[in-house]
Amino acid sequence: MHEAAALVRARKTSSVELTRACIAQIERLDGELVAFISKTLDRALTDAARADGELAAGHDRGVLHGIPVALKDLFDVQGDVTTAGSKIFADNVAKEDSAVAAKLRAAGAVFLGKTNLHEWAFGVTNQNPHFGKAKNPWDPASIPGGSSGGTAIAVATGMCFLSPGSDTGGSIRIPAALCGVAGLKPTYGRVSLRGAVPLSWSLDHAGPLARSVRDLAIGLQCLAGWDQGDPVAAQLDVEDYVTHLDDGIKGVRVIVPAGYFFDDVDPEVEKAVRDAARTLADLGAILVERPLPRTDELRETQRAILSVDAATFHRERLEARADDFGSDVLQRLRAGQQIGGVETARARRTAVEIRREWVSLIGPIGPIGPIGQDGLILTPTTPTAAPQREGQDAIATVARLTTFTSPFNFTGLPALSIPCGFTKDGLPIGLQLAAAPWREALLLRAARAYEAATNWHERHPQH
Repeated sequence: MHEAAALVRARKTSSVELTRACIAQIERLDGELVAFISKTLDRALTDAARADGELAAGHDRGVLHGIPVALKDLFDVQGDVTTAGSKIFADNVAKEDSAVAAKLRAAGAVFLGKTNLHEWAFGVTNQNPHFGKAKNPWDPASIPGGSSGGTAIAVATGMCFLSPGSDTGGSIRIPAALCGVAGLKPTYGRVSLRGAVPLSWSLDHAGPLARSVRDLAIGLQCLAGWDQGDPVAAQLDVEDYVTHLDDGIKGVRVIVPAGYFFDDVDPEVEKAVRDAARTLADLGAILVERPLPRTDELRETQRAILSVDAATFHRERLEARADDFGSDVLQRLRAGQQIGGVETARARRTAVEIRREWVSLIGPIGPIGPIGQDGLILTPTTPTAAPQREGQDAIATVARLTTFTSPFNFTGLPALSIPCGFTKDGLPIGLQLAAAPWREALLLRAARAYEAATNWHERHPQH
């Protein structure tokens, strides 16, 4: 993306030409891969021509000026339908832009449409019963991951240059890993969720997916910041995520957790991730292998918080339109209705305690701290590469694929996924890195150091 943006600003290409290239990919591939729920292609060409006119008149909105993007179909765009992947919202026309859409629009981005997602963002297979079953661009017989599956497909295949997703238990990082792109879940409260259909008020995050770490940094730079309209948005200054991206990671401690995060992992995934850890060590990082505390409590803590929040948000729809939910989503929402107040309160308290204990290992909290105190956690993004679409139990697949991602939702720690290899069958493998709260600049710097030393991010599906 950043290369294309530079060409546009140098007048060596145009936003219209970039937009036409993305539209050509959409028209060629989307019928098979089902990345989009709705498209606004004619409007995109009009907006691209306007962006070119602005540049010609000397009005430069920045790095995203004229860049074609797509939005996961739970972010409101004024005048367009936001379905959240459900037929219940088939006529849900947005009255104003979400915070994410407004920031992209202000930066000059061109909107191509809304991408496919697991219904209500409550799942990881993206086999949507209402708007079509999304397919992995590396192997259409496999799932793309979710819930931001359409977003990852669109980025991986060049249908767009950047696309924001949402992440409640791994919904940015899982499809990024399974589709071979980069995806970032920032610290809880770093990006406003105003105008985004919620899944869990306590766990939802928004962040970018792109083909490179530099593009993630640019995307986060655009999206981050306080918003008075979001009660959990953090009123903290936004760091410069781009300028020091290539400063390296010499002296940074990287915890490779013993036990939980490498239990029951596919051997090809484990080898790729451990090779990635050695690459970081070669770049000057200090590897520390040790267990993280209280990992035996992770699954139930996440499950209770997420399930209760989701069931509460959908309470009236469950009473009035239960038959309009997909079977796996309905089953999970019903399970959430059975979780009592005591269990929920205990889970929320446990989440706070685990967050504090993990941060104490990788601190400090905040954008500035001595290098010797900097720390990261390194894990596989998912225990396996992309499973086959047919014959998958959607609920069991959620439990499996969110094992390593969901802890960073209820702790609120920033985490990202970048490609670190491929299986013998040619499916991408994801490396997950996490940092202390508000340490996105460090996280991106480490990911960029790894990316610069390898070429996995340069491989794209042959579609």
